[in-house]
Amino acid sequence: MKLNVNASSRLSVAPMMDWTDRHCRHLHRLLSRHALLYTEMVTAPALVRGGAVHLLDHGAAEHPVALQLGGSDPAELAEATRLGAEAGYREINLNVGCPSDRVQSGTFGAVLMKSPDLVAECCAAMRAVTDLPVTVKCRIGVDDQDPHVVLPDFIERVAASGVTRMAIHARMAWLQGLSPKENRDIPPLDYPLVHRMKEAFPALHLSVNGGIDSLDAAEAHLAAGMDGVMIGRAAYHAPAQILCAADRRIFGADTPDSTPEDAARAMMDYAEAHLAQGGRLGQITRHMLGLFTGRPGARAWRRMLSEGAHLPGAGPELIAQALAQVTEAQEAANSDCTPAANPV
Repeated sequence: MKLNVNASSRLSVAPMMDWTDRHCRHLHRLLSRHALLYTEMVTAPALVRGGAVHLLDHGAAEHPVALQLGGSDPAELAEATRLGAEAGYREINLNVGCPSDRVQSGTFGAVLMKSPDLVAECCAAMRAVTDLPVTVKCRIGVDDQDPHVVLPDFIERVAASGVTRMAIHARMAWLQGLSPKENRDIPPLDYPLVHRMKEAFPALHLSVNGGIDSLDAAEAHLAAGMDGVMIGRAAYHAPAQILCAADRRIFGADTPDSTPEDAARAMMDYAEAHLAQGGRLGQITRHMLGLFTGRPGARAWRRMLSEGAHLPGAGPELIAQALAQVTEAQEAANSDCTPAANPV
């Protein structure tokens, strides 16, 4: 079934460097058929100048999946967009939110909040080479900018290039004085500002991102008028809590919720195929550590996968053994909750 990428953006998993690789996305797709998934940021120079087209590799089972690009040269981004479209992605997203030093030195990421006309030029060049949606992920501002002034101006200029969908991380990026990790937590969240942007630009599809850690919170943002919600770290560290019920609760699907147990079993077959191609088990299981977060046996699951996946000869049976630990812990917890039978 070919899902509409705009409809899928009602709930998306944020692009996260070193996390949302193809193995992570395969796991997340097992948990939700509808949520929109994103690649890690791929830089346009790496694709165009470096010829690193292997960075575009992904599996058909991951769809709907979007490619996030980093860059600031319109012609280069246009060529990278063409390559991404040819690779089969359903959307091309421009990163205007990453605050890392490496991104700043390359004049892309969050620093581009200071250059809305350049962002608009980049987006226009990208749109000129594809019929796919070209979208933007941004912050509410950077450094000493006033977000209440900067953000609406940024959105207006970028929308003038033909972009109709944006995801807004509801934090400033402080490029001076904070590390990328600190930029994910320390700048305060300003959800009301993002909500006002939806009121100011009703024709645009706007998603809110940043600090959202539950489906309850996602539903609250949607009920308040946002078109979409993008969840990052919570979807990675506790994927079942975010994604297992997402198709029913967020997309209104009339299907049973997925389960982490079924996903774990399916990942065994996926791991076997990956190992047959010369891969390593740890490349897959590192994304599965949070699968049973909040459930009995979660600690044993994490420990077994963490300690065993990198040992020589480790294979899919390790996942089966770890899952058995979870099943045993769950049965023990259930028996502890069973009332004692009444004496005869």
